[in-house]
Amino acid sequence: LGADETFAAAVSVEAPGLGPETAARRARYAVLEEIAERVDASAVLLGHTRDDQAETVLLGLARGSGGRSLAGMRRSFDVFVRPLLDLPRADTVTACQVEGIEVWQDPHNQDPAFARVRVRNAVLPVLEEQLGPGVAQALARTADQLRGDMDLLDDVAEAAYAGLADLPVDGLLAQPAPLRRRVLRLAALRAGSPASELFHEHVLAMDALLTDWHGQKWVDLPGRLHCRREYGRLVLEGTFDPGS
Repeated sequence: LGADETFAAAVSVEAPGLGPETAARRARYAVLEEIAERVDASAVLLGHTRDDQAETVLLGLARGSGGRSLAGMRRSFDVFVRPLLDLPRADTVTACQVEGIEVWQDPHNQDPAFARVRVRNAVLPVLEEQLGPGVAQALARTADQLRGDMDLLDDVAEAAYAGLADLPVDGLLAQPAPLRRRVLRLAALRAGSPASELFHEHVLAMDALLTDWHGQKWVDLPGRLHCRREYGRLVLEGTFDPGS
């Protein structure tokens, strides 16, 4: 590529309570941030394409993870920027071929053990075949349309959370259900539950501690957390795994 300087880094992917994909992604971003800070980089460019965005939207839809997942990947966050989100993967491959750049295929990208690979190699091709070309583009466009709405709703939830960080039962019940559930989701994320594994069903179970309280013990959440109700508030805390 003609780069003046390159870096190689090894990471150890050990994240109890996280799935392998989530743990690996966190490790990658952490080391990229570390190197960016070391060389005083203004941005780290990621290679995600429109096809990656379509896969993300489909996975979010299948998991029932809510509007934020359907809004797909952000174009930028922290030091990271995704400049290729409007381009199909095939165009990026063609561009590399034209420029004489050898394309390296990560073998994990063909491993059907991963849900994203199954979406890429089986689900999206069937949708394109049965519904006509342009499905990936339509899914990516849907993500763009939703992202602004989700950003606004997230800001509203952040403002509400600021006054409800202690998760008081009465204060939470006073909020409209959609806002209350966003606050609960935000609380779980702040406590360490991974966004990619925190589904709507988890938030509904937390909400039931408020709206359908009958003395139940607690709700298990991704990231080795549980949520319980005591003394007029909800409590989020880590769980202990004696086998770890």
